[in-house]
Amino acid sequence: MPGDVDQDAIFAEISDERRSLARTLDSLTPEQWDAPSLCDAWTVRDVAAHLVVPLIVPIWKFGLVMVRTRGDFDRANQLMTTRVRLEHGSELPALLAANADKKFTPPGHGPLAPLSDVIVHGLDTCAPLGIEHHVPDHRMTTMLDFLVPETGAAPFKGPELRLHWRATDVDWNRGEGPVIEGTAGTLALVLTGRSSALADVTGPGAERLAEARANRRRS
Repeated sequence: MPGDVDQDAIFAEISDERRSLARTLDSLTPEQWDAPSLCDAWTVRDVAAHLVVPLIVPIWKFGLVMVRTRGDFDRANQLMTTRVRLEHGSELPALLAANADKKFTPPGHGPLAPLSDVIVHGLDTCAPLGIEHHVPDHRMTTMLDFLVPETGAAPFKGPELRLHWRATDVDWNRGEGPVIEGTAGTLALVLTGRSSALADVTGPGAERLAEARANRRRS
């Protein structure tokens, strides 16, 4: 993490974003809770449970599940998410708010990673429901700065593709190459692999990225 990043300030942003998302989630209907999110095979409730897992599950307990899954992090994450969803399904907004100040960071990462995680998962839940969850502009640009390298390299496996990422709703752009435009939230979804978001970005860079991903699937 860059040395000039104020970690305490980022943790404060994370806490505020968790509480804000908790309020939005608390307003959902039962049907909305069980609706599909933008995360493959996960409902809105699953995503909320995933956000709560690192806040209430001790590291040692997650470690035991990692042993059980023979080091498969994705499988361990799925198991713990399912467990928290089943045990705390109706309490997830309250748990997210009550534990908002926890300073958990994934191994090898600083606080910009969980900041991006809570913002993107907020989009995963709210976007498919068509409901508004406001994230302050400065928080969105901080996230985008974290997700996009200065070269604008697109995050997908294959030959490097450099793009000029440009937000249409906030003052932010980064990278060099063909322009790819969309709202800050849409760009974040594209950057984190949500293929459905490609339909909502424009520009020659969007066409190049869609073509590159299609070629990868065919290979």
